[in-house]
Amino acid sequence: MDVNDAVALIGDAVGASATASPAVWADLGAGTGTFTRALMRVLDPASTIYAVDHDASSVGALRALAAKSATRVVPVKADFAHGLELPGLGASLLDGILLANSLHFVRDAGRVLTQLTRHVRVGGRVVVVEYDRRAPSRWVPYPIDAARWPRLAESAGLFEAVVTATLPSVYAGMLYAGVATRR
Repeated sequence: MDVNDAVALIGDAVGASATASPAVWADLGAGTGTFTRALMRVLDPASTIYAVDHDASSVGALRALAAKSATRVVPVKADFAHGLELPGLGASLLDGILLANSLHFVRDAGRVLTQLTRHVRVGGRVVVVEYDRRAPSRWVPYPIDAARWPRLAESAGLFEAVVTATLPSVYAGMLYAGVATRR
């Protein structure tokens, strides 16, 4: 997937209000930064993006991205499924969280999503990019079908969960972007 496809997929989910003023978001399971770059294009340029991944080489790529970015990108080496500590955030809450192709690696997505939601301000957004109509595999061990997204979001204390965009996957099924709001 290229950055333009990623922007098309998450743009409506992140929302127009995020482009109007600086925001603080976290891209969890950021990999080498495809969706971090998409957030950089969608959010106000004065925003901060915490790009979190557990893989050291991915975090190295995120550091290189941060070094040449006008947007403040903060690379963090961590596994979001085992807690979330973001340097410099303190007691502040995030305006949004993006989990692009990462939540399907978590066996208990409901528990993890509930824990992560606590880091989002009331009215903030949680955006997922997941596969619809895809069987479990080593690359997508715990798929989250689009029909399951609203129930999963509600169980985590989120509301107004919807699918905002879809894109055919080159691997199998469809990719979708889902969004929900923190109560």
